[in-house]
Amino acid sequence: MKANCQAARDLYARAREQHFALGAFNVDNQDTLVAVVRAAAAKKAPVLVEVSDGEVEALGLHNIRCMVDNYIAEYGVTMFVNLDHSPSVEAAKAGIDAGFEFIHIDVSQANHDAPTSDIVDATKQVVEYAKTTGALVESEPHYFGGGSNDFDQNIDYEEIKKWFTKPAEALEFVQATGIDTFAAAVGNLHGNYPVPKQLHLDLLQQIRTAIPCAISLHGGSDTPLEQFEQAVKIGVSKININSDMRHAYRTTLDQQLKDNPRQSAVIKLMEPVRAAVQQVVETKLAAFNSAGHA
Repeated sequence: MKANCQAARDLYARAREQHFALGAFNVDNQDTLVAVVRAAAAKKAPVLVEVSDGEVEALGLHNIRCMVDNYIAEYGVTMFVNLDHSPSVEAAKAGIDAGFEFIHIDVSQANHDAPTSDIVDATKQVVEYAKTTGALVESEPHYFGGGSNDFDQNIDYEEIKKWFTKPAEALEFVQATGIDTFAAAVGNLHGNYPVPKQLHLDLLQQIRTAIPCAISLHGGSDTPLEQFEQAVKIGVSKININSDMRHAYRTTLDQQLKDNPRQSAVIKLMEPVRAAVQQVVETKLAAFNSAGHA
């Protein structure tokens, strides 16, 4: 575990130095994992496989760890595991014990109105516990909105601007917790919407100037690729993608079921689904400038 975590730290440092971002891709079944692995191999790019609380419940922490290790051995890819939006200190510690190299502690998932003092305290506990393996810890000082769905309403930027990261507060939070990665809010938002998202890149530059640690962007789906390219140049080290993959998975599977109404062996319908998700991942990896950096 310590060797893997040190390798992850070395890669993270190289990503920041060479201005590429690690794509962190949610998986909720083996087909999605295969798509991510194939994309990483095709692009010769390092990737993070990530699971949030619901995905952990469905697959199991140790099963995820073993599946990832098996595909690393089979494909020879550079791949690490991220525990995404872990809702409690106990859940985060379990991820560390399972050998996950990246841990995102986010107690605001369980309590959207959690006070900053509680978030700081929980984060500090995880940072201290992570020293047992060297896992990298990520956090933010407040709830990050949206969800992993296709939404039919436009983005209310006046509302979400209330939660935009303030550079001075970000520095205070980083200094108080000792985290490795700060999850910034600059117009990124979980889910897909009728209009593309707009990253406030000037604010992102201010945050990059203000804090010493790595910066991540959650809610990366449905963001114009050129904005990712600019964010990476500014110095973002990790970008999370989920909804775009799920949309490709669902729409392709729907079409496969429609085109093959008498096929009950669903596994025989999955190759186009995996290919569709793989294409999403490859497109993101190219925008993150991570191709060729494995």
